[in-house]
Amino acid sequence: MATTPASPATKSVPVSAGSVLRDPAFLRLWAGTTASGLATWALPFVLGLAVLHHDLGATGLGLVLAARTAGFLLAVAVGGVLADRHSRRAVVLWSALAAALAAPLLAAGLGHSLALMTAAAALAGAGQGACRPAFQALTAETVEPERRQQANAAMTLSVRSATLAGPALTALLAAFLDVRSLLFGIGALWLVAALVPAPAATTAEGATTAAGRAGAARGGTARAARATTGGAAQAVRRPGFRAEFLEGIREARRHPWFLAGLAALVAVIALGYSATSVALPLISRDRYGSEWVLAAAMTAYTVGALGGALIIARLRPRFQGWAALAGLAAYGFAPLSLMLPVHPSVVVAAYAVAGTGIELFNVPWFTATQREVAPDKLARVSSLDFLVSYGLAPIGLSLIAPAIGRFGVTPVLAVCAVACFLVPAAAALAPGARHFGRPAPTGTDRPGGRREDHACGHSADDGAGHGGRPRR
Repeated sequence: MATTPASPATKSVPVSAGSVLRDPAFLRLWAGTTASGLATWALPFVLGLAVLHHDLGATGLGLVLAARTAGFLLAVAVGGVLADRHSRRAVVLWSALAAALAAPLLAAGLGHSLALMTAAAALAGAGQGACRPAFQALTAETVEPERRQQANAAMTLSVRSATLAGPALTALLAAFLDVRSLLFGIGALWLVAALVPAPAATTAEGATTAAGRAGAARGGTARAARATTGGAAQAVRRPGFRAEFLEGIREARRHPWFLAGLAALVAVIALGYSATSVALPLISRDRYGSEWVLAAAMTAYTVGALGGALIIARLRPRFQGWAALAGLAAYGFAPLSLMLPVHPSVVVAAYAVAGTGIELFNVPWFTATQREVAPDKLARVSSLDFLVSYGLAPIGLSLIAPAIGRFGVTPVLAVCAVACFLVPAAAALAPGARHFGRPAPTGTDRPGGRREDHACGHSADDGAGHGGRPRR
């Protein structure tokens, strides 16, 4: 893997022992990421309360949420390029500040101007989208490679805990505060996300990456000053946005396991998750005659995800890529449980298994991306991950309901369940999928499952130590 050479002035920072939760720089990053996750989750819920209070209509809610999604998808690509071109901490700062500014604008437009609310929602989505790849790359700069799986598991735990406790907390606050006050609270969360993370890289790799980007910029300026044609100095321009984005795509293509894993993730989200999102409320009402199955299944999914994050924080499978893809395929049990008139406990258990499996995939997936992708292109590759997986999800949702109406619930769920099982299995055949890393030349496998990656200069299971020592 191509990496930026270290600056002579860059000093190696010794690896800290023990839990990543004892690292102040990571705790600040964790707090900022958690705040952004809470703000992201809370906005649709608070806007739903606005509909209940007749401050916003159902059509207006759909328009505002669509504008937020559009802003996210546009900014996630831009944010990836900016985070590789400039300071990742600065990208987090300004994108979170933009999302914070959107909150009072939403409050100002509530009940008065749908156009203002739509524009503010697009701004909020843009801030959220630009933050995502920057936070991913900033984690790699802040946390040493051997502790990144533990760090990514901690990030997941915070998000899943907020999802589990958030509805009750928001409902409690809504008993004392109006919708506008809750929107200002969302803005305050974005301010935390903007201001709390540490201002500079703390690991040797993070310092090297930042120094490399700065050195490349200084080198370009120096070359521009020296370049002459016919006695006149010519400015040397760095590649444009499109060229740098395409460079990120080329970097992603260098990793067949990444493309295969992303295809599997898209299949599970666009088919499995979309199908269950539409079918579960219908089956809960029509088959079981109550909404409690819906609530219990979704709660079990979140609890399962929490359990999965706790497991993968310490578990180091010998073949981590295959284990992660198996976890992703476990989502197929959710649509499978909805196909037959089974006891409700079977549905709840299937959702718990699906939630556990999704985090057994997410955490190693993020960790492997941070480890294998060239550091100066990490944000762009991460943005591609979010852009494809989030961008195609609405397409799945828009197609599932008509398909159910035409073919019926059971056939559609059967197709989606099969896709959830087979596409990750096919992805496991891609080169490097076994370890989520570039395949080593023949004959370089080590005993015990360690695989030396000569192209990257490190073992393919960096950070996969045993005994509980320490990816999305």
